[in-house]
Amino acid sequence: MNVSRQRLCMVYALAGVIALIGTWSNNLHYFNQGLLAANLQFWQETMANPASRSITIDILLVGFVVLCWMLLEARRLAMRHAWLYVLASVFIAISAAFPAFLIHRERTLAAREGGASAGTLGLGDLLWLLVVGSAGVGYTLLALPG
Repeated sequence: MNVSRQRLCMVYALAGVIALIGTWSNNLHYFNQGLLAANLQFWQETMANPASRSITIDILLVGFVVLCWMLLEARRLAMRHAWLYVLASVFIAISAAFPAFLIHRERTLAAREGGASAGTLGLGDLLWLLVVGSAGVGYTLLALPG
């Protein structure tokens, strides 16, 4: 199945918005403590149990690789303001900043190469993405406070 750049950007945007809602609805819990105390408690709580340590290590290291790729890709494509995505990844949420970067990248590629196609996916690819995406949305809904 051919995937249009526009449809792909919509998927990226939706994922970024869901990530932003999911992360910040939980991050707001810390805001009444002040910046330093909030950060200290947040990072202490990432060490609470093996599951939280595992997912934190996973996110930090995949985040490092993603940031390396983002900067290299931005330089390769002469995309401006790449460091804004890095800063947004650190201070807002990489799960929201990375989709925003990917939208910028798709727009840059469309301007450079022309064409509306972002590539092709097979039925198995689509089904797997649907499973993973549904799990992400479902977990986000379960993790919303209150």
